[in-house]
Formats: sequence, structure tokens, C-alpha cells
Amino acid sequence: MTRTTPGMLPRLLAVLAALLVTVPIAPSAALAQPANPTLTWAVQPANASGPDGRRWVEVALDPGQVVTEHLAVRNFSDGAVVFALKAADGYLTDKGRFNMLPSNQESVDGGTWIDVQEKVTVGPKQTKVVPFTITVPRDASPGDHPAGIAATVTSSGGTVAVESRVGFRVMMRATGTVVAALAIGDLTTRYERSWNPFSAGTVHVTYTATNGGNVAVTGGGRVTAAELFGLAEPNARTDVAELLPGGSRSTEARVGGVWGLGPVRTTVEVTPALLAGDPTGAEVRRGSATATVWVLPWPQLALVAVLVGLVLAYRVIVRRRRRRLAQLLARARDEGRAEARGSVLTGGS
Repeated sequence: MTRTTPGMLPRLLAVLAALLVTVPIAPSAALAQPANPTLTWAVQPANASGPDGRRWVEVALDPGQVVTEHLAVRNFSDGAVVFALKAADGYLTDKGRFNMLPSNQESVDGGTWIDVQEKVTVGPKQTKVVPFTITVPRDASPGDHPAGIAATVTSSGGTVAVESRVGFRVMMRATGTVVAALAIGDLTTRYERSWNPFSAGTVHVTYTATNGGNVAVTGGGRVTAAELFGLAEPNARTDVAELLPGGSRSTEARVGGVWGLGPVRTTVEVTPALLAGDPTGAEVRRGSATATVWVLPWPQLALVAVLVGLVLAYRVIVRRRRRRLAQLLARARDEGRAEARGSVLTGGS
């Protein structure tokens, strides 16, 4: 099957691309410019007649099946250009952008399924459509096999050769059992307390999400910080960005409203979601992990210590006042008795 999305404005992208020297492959039609500032071009999916509006090619194929697709190379420059056409395995960068292996790295998966002519010459201000074939190996494992296809130009600057390329992703899914799975690992937690004893703190969570299935997925779930042996369980949402099969990504989350009164048991639970295809019949494997950290409530303990000190000081002051009052009363009584005896003695003389 093939999915289409609205196309981009190539002329506008051509102007933006004029600011770039080297452009990595992007998930949509793009423009690039090597050292020569007058050379700009775009590459995008097409049919036999020309660009068809798709941002990338997405197909589901049976093992052993062969299909023909097309790409369009658009030359916005004033002279003819010879472009090298290359296909390679696709991957996601650390920032989540789709890219394809560089020319000096050999493809071992989806990039080897694509066969395209090595070069194409495109005249000034012209567009040329080039067919390419996708051949799925008969022993292909079910699931996604991402690749990219690009038109490149290599320019030399002194002793350094710069390869500029633009293209699009080719998402190929071999039919079979679809497994959407996320595994959670390297879970670490850090408690950030508020030194205001009347304000709760925050649990900072870091974990690694790994796509253990065979299709591209995103993920969503909850991070729960249970304390007081489960009597309080504040939580927050966590999301995992797109991951290709076998890919990993470090993710952070924060849970507020945690008082940190002893052990804090933090649990991460994430459910994968398919990026493409019918989720019906897919095997979904949720990921979870738990970590416990002991937290001493220093601000609250300090407040308790101050209150206890105030209570003790108050009791000491009260006792001293009572003792002083008792002494004064006793002295007054003694003085009263002494005056009474003196009066009796004086009256009897």
C-alpha cells in the first residue's frame, strides 16, 4: 500500500536551501547546495508523470515481491548537473531526524532492497523522473526496513571532498506478524526537595526507551512516584518520540508533589503506538521499570526540631515562672506571719 501526504513548496525550499552547504536527508522533499551557491535542487517521490505530493515512500510488501517506484530530481540551477543516485539504510539521529548511512558505510538492510541507476543528468530548470525498484528478499523478516534514497553532488574544497545530498525516506514493511514493543532501561531518579517545609519536592526521572519490536513506534505512559507505602502516588505523563526497530532514546520526566517522606518508589510504564499501518492484530508489548530511592525529609525534620525546641523552651519558662511565683507567695506568707506575730507582741506590752 502507498500513503500520500500534501507536498511542499519546492521554490520556497530552494530559497531556504541556498543558505546551506551540506544538507542531510530529510523526511520530505528537500533542496541542497554544495560549494557552488548557484546549484540548488530538490528530490521527492513521484509517479511516472512527475512529483505526486508524497513526502516519502511507504509500502507494505510480501517477501519476494518486486515493485517499481519513481523519484523526481528537480534542478533549479542555470546549468545542467549530473547527480549521483544512491540508496542506503535509514536511521534516526540523536535529535530524532531521519537520515541515511553515508557513502563510506555499507548498508545491510532496507538500503540493499533498492535498485536505482547510478547517475542522472538534469538540464537547467528541469525535472527528470527516474524509476527505481524495490525487491524484498524471500527471507525478509516481518516489520519495517527503513531506507533513504538521495541525489548527491560531490564538490572539492582543497583536499576535502564535500558530499551534498537531498532525498527522502523509503519505509518498507515486510508482511507478517507486527510486534510493537518498548523496553525501559537505565532508569535513574533524583529527588529535588524544596527547602520550604510546607512545599513538596520533585522527582526527576531519566530512562532509556528501546524499540524491541519490528516496526517504528512512538510511546506514551505514566511515571508514578509512590511514597508513604503507597498512600500517596503523584504521577506525570511521559512520551517517547519516534523509534525505529532496534533504536534507543534517552527520555526525561518530572513528577511534582512528592514530599519525600522516606522511600520513594518510582515506576515508569510506557505503551507503544504504531506510526503506520493497521494496529489490528499487532502484538503490543508494554515496557516498565521501577526504582526506589530513600529520601529524608530534612526541611520537615528541621521544622519538627524547631517546634520541639520551642515546646521545651516554653515548658522550662513556665516551670521557672511557676517556681518564682511559688517562691514569691511563700515569702509573702512568711512576711505576713512575721508581721502578725509582731503586732500581737506589740499589743500585749
